[in-house]
Amino acid sequence: MAIDEDALLAEQIAYYRARAPEYDRVYAEREDLRELLALADDFPVAGDVLEFACGTAQWTGALAARALSVTAVDASPEVLGIARARVPSSNVRSYGADVFQWRPPRRYGTVFFAFFLSHVPPSRLGDFWNTVAAALAPGGKAIFIDEGPAAVAREEVAADVRRLDDGSQYRIVKVLHDPAELV
Repeated sequence: MAIDEDALLAEQIAYYRARAPEYDRVYAEREDLRELLALADDFPVAGDVLEFACGTAQWTGALAARALSVTAVDASPEVLGIARARVPSSNVRSYGADVFQWRPPRRYGTVFFAFFLSHVPPSRLGDFWNTVAAALAPGGKAIFIDEGPAAVAREEVAADVRRLDDGSQYRIVKVLHDPAELV
């Protein structure tokens, strides 16, 4: 049975909107995520940074500390509200936009995204990478973090069901990519 990707992506955005109050809990509960956040100081950030799917700005502050500016983009106004309160830096601008439809108005020295690539349906992966490439200034770098290939899905969208504290359930895209194939 074919999955309606547009409906699945709309449900994924609804999930992250509803999850905004719960979003940061995973960072508090998981030591491995806290260790990853500490590594952000070592990222080869250069110039202006574009951060896709910034969420509640777990990574934005570390990026802003080393960048000329950060443009943080997310589809959820609820997480952007938390992000703006968390990182009220004058060199950070946040925008509400669906990453699959938004096009960067300029080029950046660095494009960063954390735990987002696994939410990109395989059929849209090429277009997503084209958006990243179009956003990069000559010599720019794309930096990303995501989960590994414990269950690599290649051909079809893998729909994962997530439950929130209130018991509501949402389907999201979850595709764990093989790093060697991404290279």
